[in-house]
Amino acid sequence: MRDVIVFLEQRSGTPRRVSLELATKAHELASALGGSTHGIVGGAGAAQAAEAAKPYGLSTLHVADGGATAEYLIDPLVDALEVVAKGTGPALILVPNTMIGRDVGSRVAARLDAGITSDATDVALRDGKVVTVSPKLGGITITTCAFKNTEYGVVSVRPNVFAAKPVQAATANVQPVALPGKTYLMKIGKEVEEASPELGVEEASIVISGGRGLGGPEPFTTLLKPLAEALGGAVGASRAAVDAGWIPHSHQVGQTGKTISPSLYIAAGISGAIQHKVGMRTAGTIVAINKDGNVPIADFADLVVVGDLFQIIPELTKRVEAEKVH
Repeated sequence: MRDVIVFLEQRSGTPRRVSLELATKAHELASALGGSTHGIVGGAGAAQAAEAAKPYGLSTLHVADGGATAEYLIDPLVDALEVVAKGTGPALILVPNTMIGRDVGSRVAARLDAGITSDATDVALRDGKVVTVSPKLGGITITTCAFKNTEYGVVSVRPNVFAAKPVQAATANVQPVALPGKTYLMKIGKEVEEASPELGVEEASIVISGGRGLGGPEPFTTLLKPLAEALGGAVGASRAAVDAGWIPHSHQVGQTGKTISPSLYIAAGISGAIQHKVGMRTAGTIVAINKDGNVPIADFADLVVVGDLFQIIPELTKRVEAEKVH
């Protein structure tokens, strides 16, 4: 495998952030492999999404705009990715670890007789081989796998584990994809977007998380939520807090929860063990508030505030709200 192909998931002309993260990683991997990078994007608005992806280091963008990829479920996208992969030759294929990405990735792996690994939190080159790192068994075990004796390798990558960064002087050659003349059966009827009462931690640019140090469920509502609302962010939690039943699993940040990449991450009463670090290590600025300054999170946080979080957080909330008024 020399080249790297990225399946770019998009909606209404806007690439999902994970697609741009994979494009950035593909540029890095292809440079190490001595190959080139390719992106494949389909569906309504694919041409617009390709334009948005141009700065992220993909050499060639293969576009299937509208047509069957916009009218039918999954299969035309799999055909488009298969066409690109066979035209490119032996390659590593990166897909988002999302509902659509997993579906497309597994189907194209079967068609190409390729090896596949899922839910990867890292992809790297070691001793000339592409290896992937993935948590398994609820995060109890971390596996490292290498592709062996296969022309193609497919990896579904967890969102937010890599940073999406424009590549300096990036240029991309845009090419249309010709789909095979097939009859597709499953047509898209109507897309329904589920309403969400709260901003999810995976989409928020600011996340305030609580851990065992909060002592119970009430501080998540009375302490963290007001600060999150004042900052325009979301409330997260450690596994310990979720396992204790203090807050739903949808708020969990970490190896067995959500992987996030906010610009600001505030951890209150969280020790910061490796399982938690995996879920938020790409955050822009990490602030830890803890009564113990020697907890593991202090080793990688940008700022450590040692003190009583039950005094610090209400005061911080007041300050933020006061600044908003002015």
